[in-house]
Amino acid sequence: MGEVIGELLPLALGVAISPIPIIAVIIMLLAPRAGAAAAGFLLGWVIGIMVAVVVFIALAGRTSIGSGGEPTTIASVIKLVLGLLLLGLAVWQWRSRPKPGEQPKMPMWLAAVDKITTGKAIGLGLLLSAGNVKNLPLLAAAGLVVGTAGLSAGGAALAVLIFAVIAVSTVAIPVIGYEFARDRMGPWLKRLHAWLAEHNAAVMTVLLAVIGAVLFGKGLGGLWH
Repeated sequence: MGEVIGELLPLALGVAISPIPIIAVIIMLLAPRAGAAAAGFLLGWVIGIMVAVVVFIALAGRTSIGSGGEPTTIASVIKLVLGLLLLGLAVWQWRSRPKPGEQPKMPMWLAAVDKITTGKAIGLGLLLSAGNVKNLPLLAAAGLVVGTAGLSAGGAALAVLIFAVIAVSTVAIPVIGYEFARDRMGPWLKRLHAWLAEHNAAVMTVLLAVIGAVLFGKGLGGLWH
């Protein structure tokens, strides 16, 4: 179990540190209807992450990928491919970074997030968690780790829960903190928003490159096992 958690930790951190969802929830919190929309986004974020991981666990369990804890060739190949995909995304993220002196470009939909309804916020949370091309390789890798570890149903559920708690923490903490300390959280959220917007490309490049290299190395190691 300890080895599984060790493999899940960097993947969960990869989901957690992604700047765009954090920026989105900060904009919602600073908007007039802060509580409802931000809480809806958090709900969608949690559901999307957990459902995606469970689906990938089920896929691993229903195929020849699972092997009671021993890395199979197909599992190792999948990790290798996921690693390469993340490394490719890291290169793309770095190449698309703003030039010196240029303002960082945020997705256009962020401009409308401050007016979003609770229902649409839930949908956005689902989309950014389970439907995000940067998140999917991380969630697939997490499902593969748990699905091939030979854990009991209770052990697998605990592993998914630990992964989800870490992965959603950076969205959950601002939402919960703002609910209980609105006056103190406001200025801090504005500073965090500005920092994340400025350093989004650098953060994602490092994040994707490190996790991609780890997955690639594990896949390569599994093929030579």
